Amino acid sequence: MKLGWVNLVRLCLANAAIGGLAALPVNLFNRLMTVELDWPAMLPGLLVALHYGVQLTRPYWGHRSDAHGGRTRFILGGIALVGAGLVATAWAIARVENSALALAIWVVAYTAIGLGIGAAGTSFLALLASAAPDRQKGALATLAWLMLIFGAIVASVGTGIALDPYTPDRLMAVVPAVAFIALGFACIATVNIERRLGPVPALAEPGLGPALKSTWADQAARRFTGFVFLSILAFYLSELILEPFAGHVHGLPPEDSTRLAGGKDGAALIGMIAAGTLSYFYVGSLRTWAIIGCGISAAGLAGLATGLNIWLFTIVLGLGNGLFVVGAVGSMMRLAAKREGAVGTRMGVFGAAQAIAAGIAGLIATGIVDIAKRTMPIEAAYGTVFVIEALLFIVAALVAMRLLHSTGPEPALQPGK
Repeated sequence: MKLGWVNLVRLCLANAAIGGLAALPVNLFNRLMTVELDWPAMLPGLLVALHYGVQLTRPYWGHRSDAHGGRTRFILGGIALVGAGLVATAWAIARVENSALALAIWVVAYTAIGLGIGAAGTSFLALLASAAPDRQKGALATLAWLMLIFGAIVASVGTGIALDPYTPDRLMAVVPAVAFIALGFACIATVNIERRLGPVPALAEPGLGPALKSTWADQAARRFTGFVFLSILAFYLSELILEPFAGHVHGLPPEDSTRLAGGKDGAALIGMIAAGTLSYFYVGSLRTWAIIGCGISAAGLAGLATGLNIWLFTIVLGLGNGLFVVGAVGSMMRLAAKREGAVGTRMGVFGAAQAIAAGIAGLIATGIVDIAKRTMPIEAAYGTVFVIEALLFIVAALVAMRLLHSTGPEPALQPGK
């Protein structure tokens, strides 16, 4: 049995909760550690990389949810664990004066955050893939990402307003409140959802090891995992350097560079909505939008690398990213859902590849800029990263052309011939 749109929209509230909680380590805690506590900027970067690294456990969570058929418990348990990690992080920021103890707490807390996001995010995507008809995968990918971004925006803005003026006591009041609100939304999102889907399919492989071997033995799944890693590496490569590039090379003040990033996100939302809507009405397949998105993203990056209008080509980059996301995530859900009893395991494998790529992209980009600017002008250092990212998107488009084949009105994933 599949879910109707009302329940699918309700289910995506869980992704809004995940997005809202995941935004705090990247934004609020990053700021507090580096500004208020005067820690090196590398510290929150390494902690964020740690929380991505821990998400290598995604295949385990996916297989567990396949085995026990209770994806809801992993969604709610994961979100609760993320909330606990956020509260512990805030407590160490606000209350712990011993630097070594604070650092130890942050390492444990960010590990918990990574485990929780891995458990909740993988189980949510597996449940969404199982609950939707094939035709709706592109539109659902759009909805899931929109809710993720919406949750991040609401949590960031709401937390900022609640913390004004900032004090440690306010921090210790606001962060637990955000965690409880997110858990409440997740409960609303998931109540009775799995009951509506009927009996759980029999587990394809009883053990995690055999399940992973079975997934890796599937040529389509193996190739798609490589595509996910490559394309997500490209997607995140400029994430941490776009605003510094705007300041260093184009002289934009912080308020303008923030608006520039907002313009990119807005263009990405337009791209997501367009691709999701059009693919739902069979105007272009998921494969088509993934390829077009990669090409447009590469064009935007080429414009940035060659010093052309930063506003125009940042918008182009955002639009391409939005189109790509719908094509890639929709294809991911479609391929995962093709093997009953192994949806969670497959989604976990794809999610682990995504987490690895996202975790190392920022380190690679900032490392290239730091090294390159010692031997070349600053604009060339940033341009080097943009060129590399553009090339990665072009390669990803070529891989998608071979990997994702459309047959008939409902495109199917097949290994290229």
